[in-house]
Amino acid sequence: MAWEIVVGIETHAQLLTRSKIFSGASTAFGAEPNTQASAVDIALPGVLPVLNAQAVELAVRFGIAVGANINRRSIFARKNYFYPDLPKGYQISQYEIPVVQGGSLKIVLPEGEKTIRITRAHLEEDAGKSLHEDFHGMTGIDLNRAGTPLLEIVTEPDLRGAKEAVAYARKLHTLLMHYEICDGNMQEGSFRCDANVSVRQQGDAILGTRCEIKNLNSFLFMEQAIKYEAQRQVEIIEGGGKIIQETRLFDPDRHETRAMRSKEDAQDYRYFPDPDLLPLVISDVDIDRIRVSMPKSLEEKQMKFVNQYKIPAHTAELFTTNLLSKGMAFESTADAILTLYGSFPPATLAEILINTANTIVTSSSPMLDNWKTAVVLNPNLPRELGLIQIRVHDGSISSRQVKEVQEAVLANQGTTDEIINSRGLKQISDVGAIEKIVDEVLAANAKQVEDYRSGKDKAFNSLVGQVMKRTQGKANPAQVNEILRRKLAR
Repeated sequence: MAWEIVVGIETHAQLLTRSKIFSGASTAFGAEPNTQASAVDIALPGVLPVLNAQAVELAVRFGIAVGANINRRSIFARKNYFYPDLPKGYQISQYEIPVVQGGSLKIVLPEGEKTIRITRAHLEEDAGKSLHEDFHGMTGIDLNRAGTPLLEIVTEPDLRGAKEAVAYARKLHTLLMHYEICDGNMQEGSFRCDANVSVRQQGDAILGTRCEIKNLNSFLFMEQAIKYEAQRQVEIIEGGGKIIQETRLFDPDRHETRAMRSKEDAQDYRYFPDPDLLPLVISDVDIDRIRVSMPKSLEEKQMKFVNQYKIPAHTAELFTTNLLSKGMAFESTADAILTLYGSFPPATLAEILINTANTIVTSSSPMLDNWKTAVVLNPNLPRELGLIQIRVHDGSISSRQVKEVQEAVLANQGTTDEIINSRGLKQISDVGAIEKIVDEVLAANAKQVEDYRSGKDKAFNSLVGQVMKRTQGKANPAQVNEILRRKLAR
């Protein structure tokens, strides 16, 4: 029996404002508990909310970016439920008429493009945080986060499986950061996803019963959670059971989802218009002003990678989604490489660019977390990051030495070439010199030569190791392998 996984994503993106959505309290992360909670946030009697205009502007910016309808008139509602970190007993949100309706986001997969429909995006306030540590069986409450402005972005159930869900989440994450709507910091909770997962037999038109996996704050966890949950549902159905609609959490240590509570429906929250807030009215003039102020689209950036850098479309999509805040770092680095080394054949240039991008992504250096500051400290940084891969291409260093050189460059310890020379990292690429050392190794290891020629492949690795030892690891590995195989074939 073939099963199809159906996924819809709800994303809570913290808007990039300095103050909360209905009060003047700060949204800065990391303050001592309850030091950034105003009278409005803690729901003292008689207080009234005042809407943050910047939060509205950022929501409109998102609607424009995804081609959505911006409702000229929207309303705020009270979403009623009890929780210890919700002092009012309700959350101010939007329900019937959100600020953003419709729109779509395109993702690029190895098999081609796919359009993911967006149902809505609405403004709401965040709740506080329960503290379970250091209270000896009791729970503390931190209301610093209460009232933080959120944009909740909801998709249609258009995603099929974990990989599509992750591709969408990455694309959305990048889009929000690109347009400076959200800082995208998943560790601090600025970007959190809930995945609604169901399964059905291939060809069925009716959706299965969904379960919601809450607060996925990593792309890896999202992929693992969806895969596990889908398999769990399939096993239940094939065993003759029924799926119960519920809210679940993902345990990253056990790589499994667990039940939290039964899943609420909209009627359980008893939505009604908030009498303390007037309808939100957005003019055409406001929308046009916001549209003009926005940077060029992500699609334009991707086409630059494709047309100018000769990089495949799927790879260009990965650059703009996986590089995240480092995307601008790569773009300026690519520009530097093209300026200096544009004479390379397109295939070679694309390989160098791809390898450069991969090293930027995997770097743990805090310098790349703030690219603008890094370039101020070292204006030649884009050129040097590209030059590292150039030196791999021309045989000056091996791919194993890239990390060491890049970390030194990022620490502003010198240029790429200065670091290679001062640390003695330059490879021996002289064919004659390597051949001489190979001849010496073969003469001194007659048994291993015999073993290799009799079919024992492990002997080859041992001979390679002997050559690298004699050259203190500086011989070009590709050349060593080629020369050894040629001489052993005689």
